[in-house]
Amino acid sequence: MSLQDRVTNILLRPQEEWTVIAGERSRMGELYLSYVAPLAAIGPLASVVGLSVIGYGNPVTGHYRVAFGNSITQAVVTYVSSLIGIYVLAVIIERLTPFFSGWEDQRQAFKLAAYSSTPALLAGGFRLIPALDFLVLLGFYSLYLLYLGAPVLMRVPQQNVVGYAATVIVAAAAIFFVISVIGGWFLP
Repeated sequence: MSLQDRVTNILLRPQEEWTVIAGERSRMGELYLSYVAPLAAIGPLASVVGLSVIGYGNPVTGHYRVAFGNSITQAVVTYVSSLIGIYVLAVIIERLTPFFSGWEDQRQAFKLAAYSSTPALLAGGFRLIPALDFLVLLGFYSLYLLYLGAPVLMRVPQQNVVGYAATVIVAAAAIFFVISVIGGWFLP
């Protein structure tokens, strides 16, 4: 399946797509290279163009651009953080699953982390135009995809899905906060 078809299906027909994804035997490395890496690059690349080429501002503060070197550094740190974050999310998903009567499966956990992150990764494209930065909030659709995918991929019983999804989200938020703080050390 092409990248475009998978993105379209997971966004528009997630129930059916999770069933298809559950039956696939893709390896983590293959999924990283063919799906996660290209999507994770959208936000950082859009940010470089938005901050250094287009710039931002308003009538009060004026218009300004970020130095190209600084935006490149930020893009690299953001990109690497996204790749690490998806792996950490997969570990969290896998480790929490037995507590909610699901099946612990590393491959399925990684697929759930990668594919449910699709809206968040795509929403980074709104950074192309700094005035549209608030649209990054559309990435919260990822939480709903996680909720839908958990019973299919991790076989979490339906009565435990809400608690499982909430626990994964809280744990992931804490981990992503730590990753962003560490990433901030590398930014000028």
